[in-house]
Order: sequence, then C-alpha cells, then structure tokens
Amino acid sequence: MKKNGDIIIVEDDADDREILQEAFEQVMAENKYNNKLIMLEDSSTVIDYLKSNGTDPFLMMSDINMPKVDGFTLRDRIFSDPDLKERCIPYIFLTTSGSNEQYIKKAYQMSVQGFFAKPIHFNDYKILIAEILGYWKLSKTP
Repeated sequence: MKKNGDIIIVEDDADDREILQEAFEQVMAENKYNNKLIMLEDSSTVIDYLKSNGTDPFLMMSDINMPKVDGFTLRDRIFSDPDLKERCIPYIFLTTSGSNEQYIKKAYQMSVQGFFAKPIHFNDYKILIAEILGYWKLSKTP
C-alpha cells in the first residue's frame, strides 16, 4: 500500500459517485492529502484497471450491490489474484446494506478491512471519510 497512492471508489450509482467525489475532495483538501481519486462505475473493469494501469492504490472502497460483479465477488477476485493480493490494498465496503448482519459476517469472513453504512447527510459522509483516511494514513502495512 502506497500512502499517497490512488483512492479507488467502485460505485455504480451516479448520485452516490457524485456525493462521494465531493466529500472525498473536500476531506482531502482540508487535510492536505494528495491522493488521486479514481471513480469506477463498472465493477467488471476493476481487475483490468488494477493490472493494466500500473496503479499502486492506497485504498479501495466499493458498494456491495452492483450489476455485473457484486462487491463480494470483486473482493474475492482481487484477493485471489496473487499479484493484487501482494499489494495489500485495504478493501472497504460502503453500502446501503450497512445493517444487514449476513453481509457484515460475509464481509469479515472475506477479510475486508472495513464495513460501513452509507450516511444520509453529506456532513456525515465527510466525517466518515475523514476517519477512514486518517486511520489508513497512520496504519503500518508491508
């Protein structure tokens, strides 16, 4: 994991992408983080993006309920790929299914590094994002 690497958001909903982009940009500006924000709406393109782009992500955040490839399958594909697994990319779910106990159990059985419910209010998005980024900026990883 590269502390100044890309932050990759995988979100199929246009409204959610817009809110996330604005919240991330504000939090990063306020904290002087210089990570590049990458928004991917098609979850089926993520593996190819990670492999072909030479990116060294700082963090990945995805929804769970997405067409083509759901968040669980995407996480499994990344973790099952030896090259991608070795990059130690923190993988976090941000979902409207945040209170679904079965989803929470399944996520942690897959060794995700976080499971969060999508906030209702914009300021709550900013608080959540600031706390997630702050944690991972301080975290030690190989």
